[in-house]
Amino acid sequence: MTPERQVQGQPTPALLFDTLNAHQRTEAIKTAIELGLFTAIAEGKVTAAEIARACDASERGTRILCDFLVINGFLTKQNDNYALTPDSAVFLDKHSPAYMGGVIDFILSPAVVDNFEPCDQAVKKGVTGANAATALEAMQPTCVKLGRAMAPLKAMRAQQLAQLLDPGANQHIKIEDLAAGHGLYGLAFAKRNPKAEVVAVDWPNVLEVAKENAQAAGVSDRYQTKPGSAFDVDYGTEYDIVLLTNFLHHFDVPTCEGLLRKVHAALKDGGRAVTLEFIPNPDRVSPPQAAAFSMMMLGMTPAGDAYTFAELENMFRNTGFARSEMFELPPTIQRVVVSYK
Repeated sequence: MTPERQVQGQPTPALLFDTLNAHQRTEAIKTAIELGLFTAIAEGKVTAAEIARACDASERGTRILCDFLVINGFLTKQNDNYALTPDSAVFLDKHSPAYMGGVIDFILSPAVVDNFEPCDQAVKKGVTGANAATALEAMQPTCVKLGRAMAPLKAMRAQQLAQLLDPGANQHIKIEDLAAGHGLYGLAFAKRNPKAEVVAVDWPNVLEVAKENAQAAGVSDRYQTKPGSAFDVDYGTEYDIVLLTNFLHHFDVPTCEGLLRKVHAALKDGGRAVTLEFIPNPDRVSPPQAAAFSMMMLGMTPAGDAYTFAELENMFRNTGFARSEMFELPPTIQRVVVSYK
């Protein structure tokens, strides 16, 4: 039986072979992005020969690569002409404002990939040897790359978050953005609400990206930064909202709860801690992309995880918060937990 042959009701090794060969998919999409293949097709180069000339590649190699990308859902093919899928047109054409090709500089960097070799040690031990804060600090250079590469996608999430939490956008609101990175989550509030003030906390080099974005958004006069680790910086007090976007998953429960006690103290009475995360269902295997994030945390962090809502709710309850509620954030795969002081 060949890997691609499926017989209804019969076992097949197709999934096994697809998984063992998954590295080919990774290298193919990386190569296509680096060659500018998707942009060439968007510009009207539709045959293998035309695309090859535009990408300075061989026609044979280009034809095989394009066919492979069709098989994997990144391109379509009619006769001998290739075209972009809707997803590829939005995220992989360099002319698109939502272009995300630069994310390969982070996701496929040695700082990320090398954590999964060998994976068996992480599985056997359940944790890696590094301290959580130390491991996260070591990723500073790649975090800057990630902040720039993911900005188009995160801008949409940030706008949704600001609309959910500050629908009127007409009252004074004080926001602290922890591990702010590119700053887009806090900046979304400032751009919508002229009375919003934002304080961003992150490492100094990462905050440079946030300050650039604040300048571009025209809100620098209402945007302050506090350089340093979120575990060490003095947050201040009387915040209406503290943002925790894609941060808690790096740490184990005791570390998260230590941080959340600081967050609780920084909020005014009635204030809200807002957590944006990959949150699996209680079964921990659905939805698949959010649930699979635990595997990334196994390889990349000493003891991080993709926490369920019940686990997050318990953390916030243990640190003094009165109640928590969860919201979906379609079309993204992430969810929002709002916890009230």
